[in-house]
Amino acid sequence: MSRAARDTCLCFTLDAAGGRVLLIKKKRGMGAGKWNGPGGKLEPGESAAAAAGRETREETGVTPVAPRYAGLLEFRFAEGSACWDNLCRVYRADAHEGSLGPENDECAPGWVSVAEIPYDAMWEDDRSWLPLLLDGRPFHRVYRFGAGDALLGELIRDPVTHDGLPAAD
Repeated sequence: MSRAARDTCLCFTLDAAGGRVLLIKKKRGMGAGKWNGPGGKLEPGESAAAAAGRETREETGVTPVAPRYAGLLEFRFAEGSACWDNLCRVYRADAHEGSLGPENDECAPGWVSVAEIPYDAMWEDDRSWLPLLLDGRPFHRVYRFGAGDALLGELIRDPVTHDGLPAAD
């Protein structure tokens, strides 16, 4: 990535018995108004896996059990915009503890049927890689966004090599 990218994470917690995935509708910041998995920036010295668990718990009240690395996303935004470039490690948890908390200042959490994932209200790139996560298939994608967060391009990379980046913590 040409500019300094933030280290971020996402965590998708599944409730297999109910055929649901835990999502949040962001209320502020990057992606406000969009549905996504819980996640955010890593704290100093924090691993991406630890951050995925912490962010999910803070945003939803649900604690993912044994989240495992699912894939890597690189997001590049148009020059001149606020630098939202980030390197996002994505995790999947097939079990959880706790119950869904209330809507908060940051987001509205909710369990969503996997068959009814609101792709039209998500980032455009999610249609490409989220089905891979749900199928348990590894991925590494690079996305370029332009003005108004319009998706300009997708590059599919080998999910094993990661260009020297660690595949997991």
